[in-house]
Amino acid sequence: MNPVARTFASLLLIIAASDMFGADYPAPTEGDYIVHDVKFTSGETLPELRLHYRTIGKQQKDAQGKTTNAVLIMHGTTGSGAQFVPRPEFADELFGKGQPLDATKFFIILPDGIGHGKSSKPSDGLHAKFPRYGYLDMVEAQYRLLTEGLGVNHARLVMGTSMGGMHTWLWGELHPDFMDALMPLASLPTQISGRNRAWRRVIIDAIRNDPAWNGGEYKTEPPSLRTAAETLWFMSGNPVLRQKEAPTLAKTDEVLDKFVGQIVKTDDANDVLYALEASHDYDPGPNLEKIRAPLLGINSADDLINPPELGILEREIKRVPHGRASVIPLSDKTRGHGSHTVAVLWKDELVKLLKETEPSQ
Repeated sequence: MNPVARTFASLLLIIAASDMFGADYPAPTEGDYIVHDVKFTSGETLPELRLHYRTIGKQQKDAQGKTTNAVLIMHGTTGSGAQFVPRPEFADELFGKGQPLDATKFFIILPDGIGHGKSSKPSDGLHAKFPRYGYLDMVEAQYRLLTEGLGVNHARLVMGTSMGGMHTWLWGELHPDFMDALMPLASLPTQISGRNRAWRRVIIDAIRNDPAWNGGEYKTEPPSLRTAAETLWFMSGNPVLRQKEAPTLAKTDEVLDKFVGQIVKTDDANDVLYALEASHDYDPGPNLEKIRAPLLGINSADDLINPPELGILEREIKRVPHGRASVIPLSDKTRGHGSHTVAVLWKDELVKLLKETEPSQ
């Protein structure tokens, strides 16, 4: 496509997106950054790695050329940057005029992680021959996207939900001087273990031991993708919410079938398998003292994946030099693990964090 046609096509996408967005913030601009000759921590390589992203707002730099208003927001497992917009309970509460991350003031970056969304992933064609990637690879790719692809050399805030929350802890350790503040949501600063590891293993084993998976070379989605979807439904909500939406046997089957049907229609078993296995190298525990930026970890009391009974967040946050933690109590507004996307539950804490870390003029 020639440059004029490409520009015109981009404008059409923005105009079309604007019609979808009734919220008081600009429609996202989408793009791809290609990284060449990538070597993963597994030792495997990829000639080209495509990193897809969305941005809202405009980047600003000070007189010294330092980016002053970039906000990186990272998504959860099997999600993408698209999950945040248009979404009233998240984007409308954060990106509109006068909101905590007002898009007229901030440059918001919503990347698709490796193996997710429109970034390079197994289902593009390599299937189970796609390189094994981990969270360390994903964070490094995000760093290269920001610094090399978008020219961002500093972040006002780095935050994420679920897997993105785990990436936030790693960002703080691997690039401690890059950001003013960190806010991981729905995550724990420790190696994945216990029930959190177990539900992942259930899905991983179901796919890998499914004869229809055929070593990743299936023609139609294997039945084990349904097992993955059913497990995700079980783990992502809270018991009160699930009982309310599924109060009878018949209604439960109806709700579950609808949820599973949507995932089977849009997801891919290899992509799901890789996304879950990617957490194998997540372990921020040994390096928490290296986090220099103020960090606010937020979880919810009804999160089955990161239950507060473990006391891990409260214990480990003491090792973060400028860290504090908050656990949202169960209410009719919380959604279990999914509370991370209901911004009204925690945006006051975000406002406080931004005020506390306001750079001196």
